[in-house]
Amino acid sequence: MGKLFGTDGIRGEANKYPMDAKMAFSVGQALTRVLKEEGLEGNVVVGKDTRISGYMLEGALEAGITSMGGSVQITGVLPTPGIAYITESMRADAGIVISASHNPFQDNGLKIFSGDGYKLSDEEEARIEELILDNELESMVPHPREMGRARRLIDAIGRYVVFLKSTFPRELSMHGFKVVLDVANGATYQVAPAVFRELGAELLVIHDEPDGFNINDNCGSQHTQDLRVKVLETGAQLGLAFDGDGDRLIAVDEHGQEITGDQILMICANQLKKEGRLANDLLVTTVMSNLGLRIACEEAGFHHHASKVGDRYVLEDMKRLGAVIGGEDSGHMIFLDRHTTGDGIVAALQLVAAMLRSGLPLSKLATQMDVYPQKLINVDVTSKPPVESLPELVEAIARVEEELHGKGRVLVRYSGTQNMCRVMVEGPTVESTERYAAEVADIVRRLIG
Repeated sequence: MGKLFGTDGIRGEANKYPMDAKMAFSVGQALTRVLKEEGLEGNVVVGKDTRISGYMLEGALEAGITSMGGSVQITGVLPTPGIAYITESMRADAGIVISASHNPFQDNGLKIFSGDGYKLSDEEEARIEELILDNELESMVPHPREMGRARRLIDAIGRYVVFLKSTFPRELSMHGFKVVLDVANGATYQVAPAVFRELGAELLVIHDEPDGFNINDNCGSQHTQDLRVKVLETGAQLGLAFDGDGDRLIAVDEHGQEITGDQILMICANQLKKEGRLANDLLVTTVMSNLGLRIACEEAGFHHHASKVGDRYVLEDMKRLGAVIGGEDSGHMIFLDRHTTGDGIVAALQLVAAMLRSGLPLSKLATQMDVYPQKLINVDVTSKPPVESLPELVEAIARVEEELHGKGRVLVRYSGTQNMCRVMVEGPTVESTERYAAEVADIVRRLIG
């Protein structure tokens, strides 16, 4: 058995190791044990997205936590950042999210927040792994008198809606502002429409009938085709697409054009700069961000830092460097002056605020950044050897970068959550970018596919 935790918790195909009921039970026990070793009571918030497997994993977590003497507060379906908020605001000791984010319904995952609403530390994750993989838990269970209880937190959605509304400037109004929401048949299907309606928006919501199987299915932040059509049909000023667990946002402008995460970050960072709230004049993104973002930051007069891929690394660098805004081109955005973690709805509200304050349409605001041609190819792989250990691949990357003459780049990295290698190429033209990406991806496929 290998390491359980990846870059974003434990993830895998539901009902199979490591994402089965036995593992969820063990995680519940191990987390509670770690909390008690830290002198805490073991009060844990548990929430989930809309996947069918969430019922199984929720019950197993509840059993594991209570068997080790912890108490459970169950929120039911709530976005990942909502669990982080409830955990911190209820002064719980930890929160567990049952979700595989943007993955298809057959996958699921467990993501753990500490009591302050931030991701669990590497040391705590390592201790949980140790307890599970070394089979230490069975000898640690308490007497039946010391077992815990569970209760359902029936007002979790209302609490989170109130919090989200508080992040939108009180002096602004959405009355008459027409918005289309794509909630991906996922965890935002109740919360996001409630927030925008209560703020006065004229609203159309699509993909809001989850059935346990249709989460992220040709909808949401990774598939905006339906959203683009609806924005044009309704004459909306804006389309907003969330992913299955609600921590990502991708937007569509009034002309039906998709606006990337990088562009949204640029718009919001510029607005913060104008308001004097861009701490340390800094925007933090990742090495996967478009070249155009770095150039746009220079032109706007603030700094840009590129961290490793993964929201936990973005957050670490934001805290270390004193930044209040950061994120990924995929739409995962963190506004640290508003929340402790990436939140798609918070990001959406900041984008709307920037539109209202500027009086400009989204298409115009998006021109603050030129998007360089970029091609990303995901290659399924059977193993993940270090890239530098594959001479043919290293040579191909060096050759392409030399041919780009400094007007592009090649980035090859493995997914932290899937058996996949991501090949990303940026270049001066669409044709050259796609050709070079295909060449490198073919080599990856042949060597380890």
